[in-house]
Amino acid sequence: MFTQIITFLIFFAVIGCILYGRKLIRTERVDAVFGNPERAKGGIHWVIVGSSFLLLTWLYYSWDIAKAFYPKSANELCQVGKVNDSLLSLKYLFPIEERQYKSTFVIQSENKNIDKIAKEISQSPDLRDQDKNKLLSLVAKTKKTIPLLTNENLFENQNKVKIDELTNKITQLTIKFQKPNYPEETSEEENKRKEEAIKEGEWGASGTAVEQTIEIPIIPKTKKGLKFDAVAKELKSISDEFFKLRNHNPKYKRAIQEIKDEVKKYRSDLNDTQEVASALAKDVLKIARRIEYASIFPPKTLEGMNKAIVEFDNVQKKEQGYLRLVDIFLFPSGTIVSSGPSCSEQGSGRWLPKPSDTLNKFVLLLKPSVGFKNIPLIWYEMMDVSRIIGFILPDWIADIVPGKYPVHSEDGTVKPNFKSKVLKIVTGEFKLFKIPIPMGHIWDSFLRVFLGLIFGIIIGVPLGLFMGLNRFAKGFFDPLIELYRPVPPLAWAPLVISVLGIDNVGKVFLLFMVSLSIMIISARAGASGTQLSKIHAAHSLGASRWQILRYVIFPNSLPEILTGVRVAIGMCWGTLVAAEFLAGTTGIGFVENVAKKYFQYEVIWITIFVMGMLGLLFDVTLRKIIDKTIPWRGKG
Repeated sequence: MFTQIITFLIFFAVIGCILYGRKLIRTERVDAVFGNPERAKGGIHWVIVGSSFLLLTWLYYSWDIAKAFYPKSANELCQVGKVNDSLLSLKYLFPIEERQYKSTFVIQSENKNIDKIAKEISQSPDLRDQDKNKLLSLVAKTKKTIPLLTNENLFENQNKVKIDELTNKITQLTIKFQKPNYPEETSEEENKRKEEAIKEGEWGASGTAVEQTIEIPIIPKTKKGLKFDAVAKELKSISDEFFKLRNHNPKYKRAIQEIKDEVKKYRSDLNDTQEVASALAKDVLKIARRIEYASIFPPKTLEGMNKAIVEFDNVQKKEQGYLRLVDIFLFPSGTIVSSGPSCSEQGSGRWLPKPSDTLNKFVLLLKPSVGFKNIPLIWYEMMDVSRIIGFILPDWIADIVPGKYPVHSEDGTVKPNFKSKVLKIVTGEFKLFKIPIPMGHIWDSFLRVFLGLIFGIIIGVPLGLFMGLNRFAKGFFDPLIELYRPVPPLAWAPLVISVLGIDNVGKVFLLFMVSLSIMIISARAGASGTQLSKIHAAHSLGASRWQILRYVIFPNSLPEILTGVRVAIGMCWGTLVAAEFLAGTTGIGFVENVAKKYFQYEVIWITIFVMGMLGLLFDVTLRKIIDKTIPWRGKG
């Protein structure tokens, strides 16, 4: 129901926004000339259209619309898949989806192989004449076994009767399949089937952390599904019976046995120097065995069965009714297929999880009781303020307090003094009140990116400004920066993590390295790009060096610096995920890496979405900061 409502809202939103946009174009007065950035401002309605288009594409190609409007369609297509799976093995032998009978194809193929090996034997310089004659004799005998299988007069009567019997079964099954009351199911069987279907779950339902449901429910849940399930079982039985048939008449059996015995005796008589002859004899025997195991029949034997199968196939397509339209229009890029005892999604619906399932999984990952590896994506924990104080205050504050730390007395007690009480405060070993503190995989990744970015800004911006204004700084630091900047962050990751460990220090330092070079280059470009006329004007007004830096150079560098921050954020996110892939026990990259190993597509898409939203949050925040702090950007 939720997906249905969302789908309708998307359609209405897109139509409404397009109509509003056209009306706005006709009515508004645009004073800005072409090229003016003011023309690109606003347009929230087009943001809605673009976002709705993405969401609608996701809903459609993930088959979530099919699931919402036709929730039983996957189960019904599963039963149709069972029929197609049973038909596939039979169609394999007939010119229905292929161009010719399988018997014809095998005969053509093996005749080519026989001619090829005969030519190889004749032209081989490593064979004696007597070996060539013997091998060519075996090849000729192998070729003569084919007519023994295709001769109508040699075809055994019991096989004819069996094929007629199977053809009649297919014909009768076609007639029964069209009856509205097929199959006839007792009330007891119906109740049992419905109970099992309820236990099995629904299509795409996300299980709990302990219990996972199957991908596609295979027990039929509708009357149409039951009909296809019943006919699939009967068709599978017919198919199994047919493939047990072997067109091996007595004359053929004697011929193939003679070839086997001759090859065996010939190879046993060869010595170790006649490896080529032995290998060729073995190849001849392989061809003879392929002919033996192939389903080769006389040319007109299977015409009746071929006709019955075509008629059944047409009827089963007709019986699908509306389901064929649902499959064509609501299951793009694939369908539900059956393979053995199970059914699965084949196409975009397999690797593109449904938004409804993804949302359910996301809610589960948010719960502290479930989470991912017992850690929620984002939650909070109550932390005593004393721990925060202990983290902020350095321990050496207690060391500089006059006096000595207390020493235990003769009775085994320790009496605290002022110095020991200060030590407890700076180490956080006291109790105050508790406050909620964020925690979880998302928070860990967010904090790592934030710290790496902040350290990069704090060190990179002053150093970049210094390099843009000072010849010594530019000459001294430029080689160092340009030496490591072109190296991909992933190349540094193994070294940094090996030296600093797999905890937060290594990851934050790696992100610091990424953001540092970007911030240095941005700040240097901003400082060196300041207009000289503005600096001369400040000098003429009596401004000091600090005032010129504070009121002229730094404001002119801000656009470059903030653009560098936006670039650094994207680089930091990409590097962080790679670092958490390599070594990590928490974080978005760690979650995606583990989910990838277990093919948890919903979790993978959740991590991608979370990273995109966090990146967007950073970027939107920076855009707002840019608009508020440097309104002069682009205005001279």
